[in-house]
Formats: sequence, C-alpha cells, structure tokens
Amino acid sequence: MLERLVKSKRLKRAVDVAAAATGLVLGAPLLGLAAAAVRVSMGSPVLFAQDRPGLHGVPFRLRKFRTMRDAADGVPDAERLTPVGRLLRTTSVDELPTLWNVLRGDMSLVGPRPLLTRYISRYNAEQARRHEVLPGLTGLAQVRGRNALSWPEKFELDVWYVDNWSLLLDARIVFETVWSVLARRDINAPGHATMPEFMGNDHDG
Repeated sequence: MLERLVKSKRLKRAVDVAAAATGLVLGAPLLGLAAAAVRVSMGSPVLFAQDRPGLHGVPFRLRKFRTMRDAADGVPDAERLTPVGRLLRTTSVDELPTLWNVLRGDMSLVGPRPLLTRYISRYNAEQARRHEVLPGLTGLAQVRGRNALSWPEKFELDVWYVDNWSLLLDARIVFETVWSVLARRDINAPGHATMPEFMGNDHDG
C-alpha cells in the first residue's frame, strides 16, 4: 500500500513537470501578450510576487501577472482591479506564470490553493491539514464553487482532498477546471475582487 502511494506521488510529480513545461513553452506567445498588456496598462512590475505557505506551511515565492493597481489607503481591491486585470482573471491567464512554481516543485497542478501566510495562525487544527500536501494551481474548491463558497466550505473541501487524493481525482479536477475557466464561473465573491479576507473561524464560521 505504501509502495503504491509512493509510486503514485512520483507519477503525480512527473505529470506536474511535463504539464508545466509544456504549458510554459506552448503558452509563451500568450505569456508575452499578457505581459505587454500589463506593462502598458499598469506599468512595472509585470508580475505580482508574494510569499505563500507551501507544503507543511513552508513559504515559497508565488508569481502571477499583476491584475490590480498599487494599493492605496481606503481603496478596496475591487476598485483597484483594472479592465486588463479583470480579463486576465476571468480567463485565468493571470495564473500562467505560476506554472513556473509547479515546475520548481513549490506547487502541484492540483491541490489546495496557496493562501496568505497570515492565515496560518487563524486556521483550526483540521483546517491546517490543507498544508499536508503541495498547494495547487487548481483544486477541488475551485471546481466546486470557487469564490462563491464560504471559507469554511473551501477548507472542508481542501481537507477532503488531502484525505481522498488519487491520480483519478486529480484528472477529474483538471477536466472540471477547464470547463469552469471556459464558463468563467464564480470568479469573485459579491463586492470583492476575489474573496473577503479570512479573519478566523469566529468571524467566518
């Protein structure tokens, strides 16, 4: 049983590397076009970079295309989101540079999404189990409602994925992700660029 699990995880990593490398090569023209659009509409830097918790909560540097203007006091994220940024988000093109994180081994194609580092202290013990696997470019919560879900619902799906992971489940999530991207479903919570901040279970339970 253990040997089979190890082989499955090695195969998962091989799929991650092959898919990320292929995506970066084939997506190079789109990456270049998106970078130019961000540069013209928002200036430099083109990429948004931020530390996020990875496997076992160890931080890594996540990169994606910028979609918002620089932060300003009193200006909500929804108002900082530019038309170009909105297009990149609704098509998920803003996530393409994150394939580099997958190639490096910081992330997997499928797993719980890497959230903000400051959330770690706000999880309960069960929710913190989402860090028992590599974070993913997409995940079960993304195809079961994405930002239309509450935080507790997202975390419940994340932990269910940890306990029930399989290569077949990953394949299903990837297939459903493609459909969700094409349908442009559940991009943001009402009144927010993505989701309101997770303040802890006393606030979001």
